[in-house]
Amino acid sequence: MSGLSCPRVALICGGPSSEAAVSRLSVGRVQAALRHHYPDLHVLELTPAIGVELHRLAPDIAFPVLHGPPGEDGTIQGLLEIMQIPYVGSGVTASALAMDKLLTKQLLKAHGIPLACDLVVKREEGIDKAVQTTLAQLGHSVVIKPRSQGSSLGTSLVRQADELEIAFREAFSVESDVLVESMVPGKEATVSVLEHPKVMSLPVIEICLPEDARLTGYGYDEKYTPGRSEHIIPARLTDHQYQLCEAYAVKAFEVLGCRDFARADFMVPDDQDPVFLELNTIPGLTPTSLLPDAAEAAGLAFDDVLVALVERALARGSAIRQNS
Repeated sequence: MSGLSCPRVALICGGPSSEAAVSRLSVGRVQAALRHHYPDLHVLELTPAIGVELHRLAPDIAFPVLHGPPGEDGTIQGLLEIMQIPYVGSGVTASALAMDKLLTKQLLKAHGIPLACDLVVKREEGIDKAVQTTLAQLGHSVVIKPRSQGSSLGTSLVRQADELEIAFREAFSVESDVLVESMVPGKEATVSVLEHPKVMSLPVIEICLPEDARLTGYGYDEKYTPGRSEHIIPARLTDHQYQLCEAYAVKAFEVLGCRDFARADFMVPDDQDPVFLELNTIPGLTPTSLLPDAAEAAGLAFDDVLVALVERALARGSAIRQNS
C-alpha cells in the first residue's frame, strides 16, 4: 500500500454523458470494492462545479469512472492535471485519441494492425449524400457509428441499402460526425490490458449473443442487461488468432500512450487475422462488464485490480511531490 496512512480517494462519475447511467453502475461496484481498503472514499458527480468540489475535498488521487464524453475524452484528465491531482487511467492525449475512433485507426494503421475499410460522413452534408457515398465506396453491408461515443450508442449494423437512412438518422442524433465501416463477419472478441506492473493482456473473451440480438449486434442492452450476452473465456479462436488479439491489444495500448488499464475490441473472421474495432480507456466496471470477468479468469480478484490501479496513481502523486 501507499505511504499515506489513509489516502483520500475521489471517485468521479455520471455527468452529462449519454453513458452517465453506466458510469454510475460502474462506480457503485468500484465503491463497494474499495471502501474497505480506503475508508476515506468519496463519490463526486461530474457537474460544472466539479473543480470546486475537488478543491474542497483535496483528494490524494482521483479515479474517473466515466464513460464517453465528457470524461473519457481527456477533458476531466486535463482538469486534474491543472489541479495537480494524480488520477487513475490514461492521460489527456491518450484519452482524447482513443475516444476518436478515426484518429485511433489512423495511428494504428501505421503499425500494421488490421482495420476495417471506413469513411466519415457529416450531418451537415445531409443523409442523402451519406447514403450515396456509403453505397458508392463501401456497399450496403456496413456498421454505422458515431465517431466519438461508446457503449454502442447510435451504432447500427446495416445489411440492406434500405436500412441506411434510418441508421444515419440514429447516428446523427448522437453526433455530427459518423464513422462508417465495412462489416466484418466473424466472432466478436475483446482483450483487457493492465499495467500490473508491466503491460499485460488478460484472457481473450468471446462475446456470444442470443439469437434475437445477432442481427443488431453487441449493443447497449446486450452490454448492461444481465443474461443478454455470454462471455466465453477463453475465446474459441485458433492459437494464432488468440495470440494476435493479445498482441494487437497491447500494441494499441502502447501506440496510443495509454496507462493503467484499457480494453480493445475485435472482430475475428473465420481463418483470418483479427480486425481491430476500438479501444476504451475507461472500460466498463459494472456487474455485466468484460474487464472484471477477464481479471477473474486470470486469477486476479477485482478488489486487487482496483487497489493496484489506485496505488499506481498514489505512487505517481508521490513522485510528483518529491520532484516539486
